[in-house]
Amino acid sequence: MEATRKKLWTKDFLIVSLINFTITLIFYLLMVTIAAYAVEHFNASTSTAGLVSSIFIIGTLLGRLGTGRIIGDWGSKKTLFCGLLLFMLSTMSYFIAGNLPLLMINRLVQGIALGIASTATGTIIAQILPAERRGEGIGYYSLSAILATAIGPFIGILLTQLFADYRMIFAVDSVLAIICFFMYYIVTVPDAPKKAKDTAVKAGFKVTNFIEMRAVPIAFVALVIGFAYSGVMSFMTFYAKELDLVSAGSYFFIIYAIVILATRPFTGKLLDTRGANIIIYPCLVLFAIGMYAFSSATTTIAFLIAAACIGIGYGNFNSVAQAIAIKVTPNERLGLATSTYFIFYDLGLGVGPYFLGLFVPSMGYSSIFFSMVFVILVSIVLYYLLHGKHENLKQAKIL
Repeated sequence: MEATRKKLWTKDFLIVSLINFTITLIFYLLMVTIAAYAVEHFNASTSTAGLVSSIFIIGTLLGRLGTGRIIGDWGSKKTLFCGLLLFMLSTMSYFIAGNLPLLMINRLVQGIALGIASTATGTIIAQILPAERRGEGIGYYSLSAILATAIGPFIGILLTQLFADYRMIFAVDSVLAIICFFMYYIVTVPDAPKKAKDTAVKAGFKVTNFIEMRAVPIAFVALVIGFAYSGVMSFMTFYAKELDLVSAGSYFFIIYAIVILATRPFTGKLLDTRGANIIIYPCLVLFAIGMYAFSSATTTIAFLIAAACIGIGYGNFNSVAQAIAIKVTPNERLGLATSTYFIFYDLGLGVGPYFLGLFVPSMGYSSIFFSMVFVILVSIVLYYLLHGKHENLKQAKIL
């Protein structure tokens, strides 16, 4: 019984991770191509193209906002079904988004769908993992998203090089979304204890019915970090073309994923045994170094070294921060903790491209990325004040 209870690699763990991988892959495939599509097909400005890219994440934020409570009322599996159905339909709708306003509306709706579905998958994973191995388990689960962050942009940039028509990208995304939807039917989720359902959220409109306050401190740090990283996602294609490093740009996310795959098995276990500080501080320093290298890169080697540093730093921070949000929260509010973390994180990712896009004409991409180094350094102080200095006490209570 004990060995079964502590098992991580179950059928449902693998299927839910695969669902998360697929929807995240679609997200990143579009994230690195949709801004260029808006410019080429609708003559959008750089700032507007950034908004087309980032409005998806604003939609994700809106989708997550009420999902924590919906999970408490409906259960995580029914919520996942609704999210995947809407995600599939909105992905297929790119073919009929014939003007800029329709494209932005579709991006918003698809973002809402992703917010619902990914919050549900994150909650399901937290439910099926043994409590004493959640840090390790969430670390492995988040690899599904990490792989998607590498493969998605690589496929997206490759498709733009192979096909002049962006409809091929939309076709690939539609097929993946349909496959993802039907994977839902082979997922088994244990019912939440009745007590958890009754106490997860109280009736009436209260902030605590939508936000898990214990997860807010680490979620706010994730917001700042997401803002710092957002320009890398949205403006990678433009920046790589400006530097004449398009090939390096396509491999950036591959290197990014490889270094995370190499380090993630260690960071998850370290979180469970030694606490978050031993991981977070070095990761943020490496992220700052990687962003500096990225902002000043002029060769393929420098570009890929930046990818490695950003991968170790930003990539591991994100999974550890998500695990912290789960660890500090009671089991009956795991759905709210998951949605709270990603609401803040998505806000940073969503606001970043539009805000940074406003300064691109006057500052240029290199200066924009260089300025993010200081944002990351500020986040180190924020982490210490909001969570780091309390980590030893919290870790003692958890263990």
